[in-house]
Amino acid sequence: MMSRAGIAFMRLIAHLPLSWVRALGRALGLVLYALVWSRRKVVDVNLRLCFPQWSLSERRRVAREVFVYVAQSFLDRAWLWHAPPEVVRRRVHLTGAVQELAGRDATILFCPHFVGLDAGVSAMSQQVPRSFVGIYTQQSNPVIDAWVLKGRNRFGDARPMSRSEGVRDLIAALRAGHVMYLLPDMNFGPEESIFVPFYGVPAATVPSLSRFARLGKAKVVPLITRLTPQGYEVRVGEAWQDYPTKDLEADTALMNRRLQAYIDEMPAQYYWVHKRFKTRPPGQPGVY
Repeated sequence: MMSRAGIAFMRLIAHLPLSWVRALGRALGLVLYALVWSRRKVVDVNLRLCFPQWSLSERRRVAREVFVYVAQSFLDRAWLWHAPPEVVRRRVHLTGAVQELAGRDATILFCPHFVGLDAGVSAMSQQVPRSFVGIYTQQSNPVIDAWVLKGRNRFGDARPMSRSEGVRDLIAALRAGHVMYLLPDMNFGPEESIFVPFYGVPAATVPSLSRFARLGKAKVVPLITRLTPQGYEVRVGEAWQDYPTKDLEADTALMNRRLQAYIDEMPAQYYWVHKRFKTRPPGQPGVY
């Protein structure tokens, strides 16, 4: 019942002016920053490890902004998924090397976890005439799961695939001309990860970007989404040159270095509420 009430609320605010939705998101973010101390600690640890040159006051300022951006981007799902299509197109601006997505070349979108990730998905499926495929993690709540799936696949031709479908099906879809969304910058545990530096800290990182690009003979195109007062800017980057190589570890380390450059442009909009360094190298203590 609570889930259905929450979805009804999102449908209701979908038609409000954007400035009202953002003001509500700001208030919600500040409340969460004040009350959810455990997640606030996670953000502080992440910022302290990645930006040791920052002062305590600077870390706290950015941490508050992180909570605000996370809350605003969550409420933005209301209009991304429920407002008229012309509203979404007006508020979500696709920029950059969009020509990289022309044709049917095997293409992987490297989509880091910036808060505007869902807006990037909407921009691609609404404004780019390609078929898309992505790895989908099922939500534990079936009502929320159905809502998220319907929202993310609202426009165009997008096919979610579960991790259980296996690498072979994903590669087949990629070679058949689907553009693959890949979000490999989270901590997925030690099983399939390797340790490579992220802001100089050993981070368990899934080497899937290099592996899928090599197996699918695909180019890698970064997709970076920035939350703006007008909505979102979704920037398509130039395809990475000389990538992948035969060195899986070097490719994964390069991915993290390029991710750092994207984060440095807007550090408060990265998803620092995630326990990125939860998995530690053998013998090293936990940080959270």
